[in-house]
Amino acid sequence: MRKVEDRQIVILYLNRSESAILETKTKYGQYILKIAMNILGNVSDSSECENDTYLSTWNSIPPKEPENLKSYVGKISRNLALDLYRKKHAEKRGGNTDVLLSELEDCVPDKTENFSDVNLTELLNSFLKDQNKDKRVMFVKRYWYGESISDIAKEMGFSESKVATTLHRTRESLKEYLEKEGVSV
Repeated sequence: MRKVEDRQIVILYLNRSESAILETKTKYGQYILKIAMNILGNVSDSSECENDTYLSTWNSIPPKEPENLKSYVGKISRNLALDLYRKKHAEKRGGNTDVLLSELEDCVPDKTENFSDVNLTELLNSFLKDQNKDKRVMFVKRYWYGESISDIAKEMGFSESKVATTLHRTRESLKEYLEKEGVSV
Protein backbone atom coordinates (compact mmCIF):
# COMPACT_ATOMS: atom_id res chain seq x y z
CA MET A 1 0.00 0.00 0.00
CA ARG A 2 1.42 3.38 -0.97
CA LYS A 3 1.84 6.14 1.59
CA VAL A 4 0.78 9.59 0.43
CA GLU A 5 2.73 12.42 2.00
CA ASP A 6 0.84 15.06 3.97
CA ARG A 7 1.85 17.82 1.55
CA GLN A 8 0.32 15.85 -1.33
CA ILE A 9 -2.92 15.45 0.61
CA VAL A 10 -3.04 19.19 1.38
CA ILE A 11 -2.54 19.89 -2.33
CA LEU A 12 -5.50 17.61 -3.08
CA TYR A 13 -7.62 19.72 -0.69
CA LEU A 14 -6.33 22.94 -2.26
CA ASN A 15 -7.28 21.59 -5.70
CA ARG A 16 -10.70 20.57 -4.30
CA SER A 17 -10.14 16.92 -5.16
CA GLU A 18 -12.51 14.66 -3.24
CA SER A 19 -9.74 12.05 -3.04
CA ALA A 20 -8.22 14.27 -0.33
CA ILE A 21 -10.83 12.97 2.11
CA LEU A 22 -10.15 9.34 1.22
CA GLU A 23 -6.40 9.86 1.59
CA THR A 24 -6.93 11.58 4.96
CA LYS A 25 -9.15 8.73 6.13
CA THR A 26 -6.63 6.12 4.96
CA LYS A 27 -3.71 7.81 6.67
CA TYR A 28 -5.31 9.32 9.80
CA GLY A 29 -8.74 7.74 10.23
CA GLN A 30 -7.75 5.55 13.20
CA TYR A 31 -5.93 8.48 14.83
CA ILE A 32 -8.96 10.77 14.45
CA LEU A 33 -11.32 8.09 15.76
CA LYS A 34 -9.08 7.35 18.77
CA ILE A 35 -9.04 11.00 19.82
CA ALA A 36 -12.83 11.13 19.63
CA MET A 37 -13.22 7.81 21.48
CA ASN A 38 -10.93 9.00 24.28
CA ILE A 39 -13.20 11.99 24.83
CA LEU A 40 -16.63 10.58 24.02
CA GLY A 41 -16.32 6.92 25.02
CA ASN A 42 -18.96 5.99 22.46
CA VAL A 43 -18.37 4.37 19.05
CA SER A 44 -21.38 5.93 17.33
CA ASP A 45 -20.63 9.47 18.53
CA SER A 46 -16.93 9.02 17.75
CA SER A 47 -17.71 7.88 14.19
CA GLU A 48 -19.92 10.93 13.76
CA CYS A 49 -17.05 13.09 15.01
CA GLU A 50 -14.64 11.37 12.60
CA ASN A 51 -16.92 12.14 9.65
CA ASP A 52 -17.39 15.72 10.83
CA THR A 53 -13.60 16.04 11.01
CA TYR A 54 -13.30 15.23 7.30
CA LEU A 55 -16.01 17.76 6.46
CA SER A 56 -14.40 20.47 8.62
CA THR A 57 -11.03 19.76 7.06
CA TRP A 58 -12.57 20.01 3.58
CA ASN A 59 -14.25 23.30 4.49
CA SER A 60 -11.13 24.84 6.02
CA ILE A 61 -8.52 23.93 3.36
CA PRO A 62 -8.39 26.34 1.60
CA PRO A 63 -8.01 29.03 2.86
CA LYS A 64 -5.84 27.35 5.50
CA GLU A 65 -2.82 25.38 4.38
CA PRO A 66 -1.59 23.35 7.37
CA GLU A 67 2.07 22.36 7.56
CA ASN A 68 1.33 19.41 9.85
CA LEU A 69 -1.81 17.65 8.63
CA LYS A 70 -1.83 15.10 11.45
CA SER A 71 -1.88 17.80 14.13
CA TYR A 72 -4.42 19.78 12.14
CA VAL A 73 -6.96 16.97 11.83
CA GLY A 74 -6.22 15.88 15.40
CA LYS A 75 -7.09 19.33 16.69
CA ILE A 76 -10.27 19.44 14.63
CA SER A 77 -11.31 16.01 15.91
CA ARG A 78 -10.56 16.96 19.51
CA ASN A 79 -12.54 20.20 19.29
CA LEU A 80 -15.51 18.53 17.61
CA ALA A 81 -15.47 15.73 20.18
CA LEU A 82 -15.38 18.23 23.05
CA ASP A 83 -18.28 20.16 21.51
CA LEU A 84 -20.27 16.96 21.11
CA TYR A 85 -19.35 15.90 24.64
CA ARG A 86 -20.67 19.19 26.04
CA LYS A 87 -23.90 18.72 24.10
CA LYS A 88 -24.28 15.10 25.23
CA HIS A 89 -23.21 15.91 28.77
CA ALA A 90 -26.26 18.09 29.11
CA GLU A 91 -28.13 14.85 28.40
CA LYS A 92 -26.05 12.98 31.05
CA ARG A 93 -23.95 11.02 28.57
CA GLY A 94 -20.25 11.07 27.80
CA GLY A 95 -16.82 9.49 28.18
CA ASN A 96 -14.10 10.11 30.74
CA THR A 97 -14.01 13.87 30.12
CA ASP A 98 -15.52 14.65 33.53
CA VAL A 99 -12.52 12.98 35.16
CA LEU A 100 -10.06 14.91 32.99
CA LEU A 101 -11.77 18.22 33.70
CA SER A 102 -11.90 17.57 37.43
CA GLU A 103 -8.18 16.77 37.43
CA LEU A 104 -7.42 20.11 35.81
CA GLU A 105 -9.91 22.32 37.67
CA ASP A 106 -7.48 23.14 40.49
CA CYS A 107 -4.68 24.26 38.19
CA VAL A 108 -6.34 26.31 35.45
CA PRO A 109 -8.12 29.66 35.72
CA ASP A 110 -11.86 29.81 36.14
CA LYS A 111 -13.78 30.65 32.96
CA THR A 112 -15.22 33.68 34.74
CA GLU A 113 -11.76 35.23 35.07
CA ASN A 114 -10.97 37.87 32.48
CA PHE A 115 -8.20 35.86 30.84
CA SER A 116 -7.96 34.89 27.19
CA ASP A 117 -7.54 31.36 25.92
CA VAL A 118 -4.61 32.60 23.82
CA ASN A 119 -2.73 33.82 26.90
CA LEU A 120 -3.41 30.58 28.73
CA THR A 121 -2.20 28.58 25.71
CA GLU A 122 1.03 30.59 25.58
CA LEU A 123 1.63 30.05 29.30
CA LEU A 124 0.83 26.36 29.05
CA ASN A 125 3.19 25.93 26.09
CA SER A 126 5.93 27.76 27.98
CA PHE A 127 5.37 25.58 31.06
CA LEU A 128 5.44 22.35 29.07
CA LYS A 129 8.57 23.39 27.19
CA ASP A 130 10.40 23.52 30.54
CA GLN A 131 9.27 20.01 31.55
CA ASN A 132 11.25 16.87 30.77
CA LYS A 133 10.09 14.80 27.81
CA ASP A 134 8.28 12.13 29.87
CA LYS A 135 6.26 14.70 31.83
CA ARG A 136 5.43 16.61 28.67
CA VAL A 137 4.34 13.48 26.78
CA MET A 138 2.23 12.21 29.69
CA PHE A 139 0.54 15.58 30.12
CA VAL A 140 -0.31 15.96 26.43
CA LYS A 141 -1.50 12.35 26.10
CA ARG A 142 -3.75 12.73 29.14
CA TYR A 143 -5.12 16.26 28.78
CA TRP A 144 -4.99 16.86 25.03
CA TYR A 145 -5.73 13.40 23.66
CA GLY A 146 -7.76 12.17 26.65
CA GLU A 147 -5.85 8.90 26.99
CA SER A 148 -6.35 6.79 30.10
CA ILE A 149 -3.62 6.47 32.70
CA SER A 150 -3.38 2.74 31.99
CA ASP A 151 -2.91 3.32 28.24
CA ILE A 152 -0.21 5.93 28.89
CA ALA A 153 1.54 3.58 31.31
CA LYS A 154 1.52 0.70 28.82
CA GLU A 155 2.71 2.87 25.94
CA MET A 156 5.51 4.51 27.93
CA GLY A 157 6.57 1.43 29.90
CA PHE A 158 5.76 2.87 33.34
CA SER A 159 3.50 1.70 36.13
CA GLU A 160 0.09 3.31 36.41
CA SER A 161 1.03 4.72 39.81
CA LYS A 162 4.12 6.40 38.33
CA VAL A 163 2.02 7.99 35.58
CA ALA A 164 -0.68 9.12 38.06
CA THR A 165 1.92 10.53 40.46
CA THR A 166 3.81 12.29 37.67
CA LEU A 167 0.60 13.84 36.33
CA HIS A 168 -0.41 14.96 39.83
CA ARG A 169 2.97 16.60 40.43
CA THR A 170 2.92 18.19 36.99
CA ARG A 171 -0.52 19.69 37.70
CA GLU A 172 0.77 21.05 41.02
CA SER A 173 3.79 22.55 39.23
CA LEU A 174 1.49 24.05 36.60
CA LYS A 175 -0.64 25.67 39.28
CA GLU A 176 2.45 27.17 40.94
CA TYR A 177 3.76 28.35 37.57
CA LEU A 178 0.46 30.04 36.63
CA GLU A 179 0.19 31.73 40.02
CA LYS A 180 3.79 32.97 39.66
CA GLU A 181 2.78 34.40 36.26
CA GLY A 182 -0.10 36.30 37.90
CA VAL A 183 -2.95 33.97 36.97
CA SER A 184 -5.28 33.22 39.84
CA VAL A 185 -6.42 29.62 39.86
